[in-house]
Amino acid sequence: MEVTIDRNNFLKALNHVQNVVEKRNTIPILSNILIIVEGIGLKLISTDLDIEVIEEIEAEIISGGNLTAPAHLLFDIVRKLPDGAQLLLNKNDDEEYLTLKSGKSNFKLQTLPRKDFPELTSDDHTHKFIMVGNELKRLIDRTRFAISSEETRYYLNGIYFHEAKANNEEDSISMMRAVSTDGHRLAQAELPLPEGAKGMPDVIIPRKSIAEIKKLTDEVEGDIEIFLSPTKIRFNFNNIQLTSKLIDGKFPDYKRVIPFQNDKVMIVETKFFADAVDRVSTISSDRGRAIKLSIGENLLTLSVTSPDSGTAIEEIPVIYNSEPIEIGFNSKYLLDITSQLISDTTKFFFSESGAPSLIRDPADEATLYVLMPMRV
Repeated sequence: MEVTIDRNNFLKALNHVQNVVEKRNTIPILSNILIIVEGIGLKLISTDLDIEVIEEIEAEIISGGNLTAPAHLLFDIVRKLPDGAQLLLNKNDDEEYLTLKSGKSNFKLQTLPRKDFPELTSDDHTHKFIMVGNELKRLIDRTRFAISSEETRYYLNGIYFHEAKANNEEDSISMMRAVSTDGHRLAQAELPLPEGAKGMPDVIIPRKSIAEIKKLTDEVEGDIEIFLSPTKIRFNFNNIQLTSKLIDGKFPDYKRVIPFQNDKVMIVETKFFADAVDRVSTISSDRGRAIKLSIGENLLTLSVTSPDSGTAIEEIPVIYNSEPIEIGFNSKYLLDITSQLISDTTKFFFSESGAPSLIRDPADEATLYVLMPMRV
C-alpha cells in the first residue's frame, strides 16, 4: 500500500474518526482505525462497537491496500506536521509497520491485522428520510443538555426521537419530536415530520452518539440522509457516514409531567434574568444549591442563602399579575435552559411552589422546558 495525501484533508478526517475511539481500551484493535486505500482515495473507519464512523477522502494512490493504525497517535503526529504538507503513507505486505513520511519527518507505527477489526453490521432499515442539517442541529442543541448521566436509568441516557402530534392535538400535523430528561428537568423540541419518516419506530439515540452527530452538524452543511431500523440509525453527511446502535429500552411517558395547565405567567427579559441568576448563585460554592424566586406584582426577587458564605439578593422587573408565589430551582438548570432561548424574553408558567414549572421561548414555539422545583 502506498498513497500520497494532503495533510490538512487527512487531519480533518482523522479528527472525525478518532473522536469515537476510547482513550483506554481493553481490546487493542479498538484503539486503531481501519484505513482502506482503493478507488480514488482513502476510507477511514473507526468503531467502539456501539458507534461506527466512516469517512472518505481523495488522495493520490500509488498502490492499494488496507491496514489498521493507532488512532490517537496517528492523529497527534499529523496534527503536529506543517500546515499544507504532503504526506506519504506506505506499508509493504511483509511488514507490520505503517511508514509515514513528510519532508524530513519519518515515522513508523505498529499496525494490527485487518481481519481483527470489527465492523458494525447494518440492519435492514425500515425508514429512509432526509433532514436539513440545521434542523437536526436545532433538535439536538435544544435538548441534549437535559440528557441524564445516571447509568441505572440507562433509557434516559440519550435523546428520544419519535413521531408525535403538534400541540398534543390528535388532528394536528405529525411532527418529529426530540425529548430528553434527567428526572429534574425536561427539554422538548420538534419540527414537521420529514417525508419518509411516517410510521418511524420510536428510538433513543445514546449520549455519545449525540455528541458526535452534534460535531458533524456544526461542520457539515447541507442535507443529511438518515436510515432507521428498530436497533440502529445511520446518518450520511456527504462523505461521512455515522452508524449508531440505539438504546434498547422504553422511554417514560414524559407527557404526564408537562404542566400545560399552569396559569400563573411571568415574563422576564432573558439576559437580565440569566445574569441575575448567575450573580446571585455566586454566593454558593455549590452551583447546584437552590435559588429562591419570590414573585410579586411585576417584581421578581432572587435570593440565595449559604451557611458558609452568606446571602445574596437581587430584584428585577417582570410582567406578572397573578397571586404572589415563592419557588426554588437549581440555579445551574435555570442557566442551562436560558442559554437555549433565542427570544429577548422568557415565559414562565407556574402553578404552586411544589409543582413543576413550564418555561417557553416566545420566539420558538416548537420548544418547551419543564423544571422541577427544589425545597428552599
